[in-house]
Amino acid sequence: MISNQWYAIMASKEVKNKPVGVTRMNEKLVLWRDRQGTIKCIYDQCCHRGASLSAGCVKEDEIECPFHGFLYNATGQVTIIPANGRASKVPERFKVHGYKVRDAYGLIWLWYGDQHANNIPEVPFFEDLKVGFRYNTFSEVWPVHYTRAIENQLDVVHLPFVHESTIGKGNKTMINGPVVKWDDNLMTFYVNNVVDDGKTRPLRSDEIHNYEELFRLQYQVPNIWQNLIGEKVRIFAAFAPIDETHTRIYLRFYQSFADLPVIGEGIAALSNIFNRKILHQDRRVVLTQEPKKTELKMKENLIPGDLPIIEFRKKRASLKKEGGSLEGQSPKL
Repeated sequence: MISNQWYAIMASKEVKNKPVGVTRMNEKLVLWRDRQGTIKCIYDQCCHRGASLSAGCVKEDEIECPFHGFLYNATGQVTIIPANGRASKVPERFKVHGYKVRDAYGLIWLWYGDQHANNIPEVPFFEDLKVGFRYNTFSEVWPVHYTRAIENQLDVVHLPFVHESTIGKGNKTMINGPVVKWDDNLMTFYVNNVVDDGKTRPLRSDEIHNYEELFRLQYQVPNIWQNLIGEKVRIFAAFAPIDETHTRIYLRFYQSFADLPVIGEGIAALSNIFNRKILHQDRRVVLTQEPKKTELKMKENLIPGDLPIIEFRKKRASLKKEGGSLEGQSPKL
C-alpha cells in the first residue's frame, strides 16, 4: 500500500455503539464510537493475553477487554488493570497501536502511515459528490489485491467484451486515446470508444484536441473512483484493502434528480441492482487474472488503450518510493 494516505476502509453505518472487528491493510482493527459518536480505532489484540478487543464492550469512551477487563483508550493505552486495583498506576508498556481515523462522506477513513506526522491532509473526496446527491451503498469481498480491483475500473478496453449484454453494447471495440490528466493525486481520464470500420486507425491521445467534451472517469489516490455518467448521476467505488489477496469493494449509486430522502434513496437502491450485475460481470474475469497484485513492471504486453492503468501504476510506484513502501508491513511507524 502507499504510505501516508487516507484510505476509505468501511461504510460509516457499519460502526454503531458496539465494537467492530475488521481486517484492513493487513491489520486486525477494532473500531467503536465514543459518547459523542466520534469514531475510534486501535489494534484488535489485548497486550495482556492476546484476546480480541472487538469481543469486548464499550465503557463510556473506552473499550474493555472481554478476558480480564483491561480498559483501552483511543490511543491504545491501557488506563485500568482491574486486578491491580483502580488506584494503581498502569505501566506505559501496557498499550497497543492506535490509529487516526475519520468519519466523512458516509465512509470511515484510516490514515495509513506515520501516526505522529504533522500537517496530515484533509480526507480526499470528489468535490462534486460532497453535497447535493443521495446514494445507496452495497459491498462485497473480492479475493484479489486492491490494485487489481482498481485497475478493472481504469480499463477502458474491456467494455464491449465483458459487458457485451449491458453497458458495453454497440460493439465499440476501437479506442481513441484515451487521454489522461493528473491534478495532484486526482486522475481524470477521457474515453472515446468507437466502432471499428476496418479502415480508420485509432487516434493517439495527443491527437485528441476536444478531449474535455468526452465521457470521463476519475480516480483519486489511494483507493476511490467515480464514473461521471451525467450531471446528476454518478457511480462511486471505494476499494478497501483487507490483506494481500482480498479487497472489500463499496459501490454506490449517486443521484441528484430526486431530492426527497425516501424516493431518492429508493431510486439509488434500485439502480444498484443493475450495478451489482455489472460488477459481477467484471468479477468473473478479474478473479482469473494472475498475479493477484499488480506492479509497475510486469510480464504483460500493454497497448495504448491501457494508458489509465499505466498511469495508475506509475503514480503508485512514485508515491511508494516517495513515502516509503509499507507493502506487507504494519503501518506502525
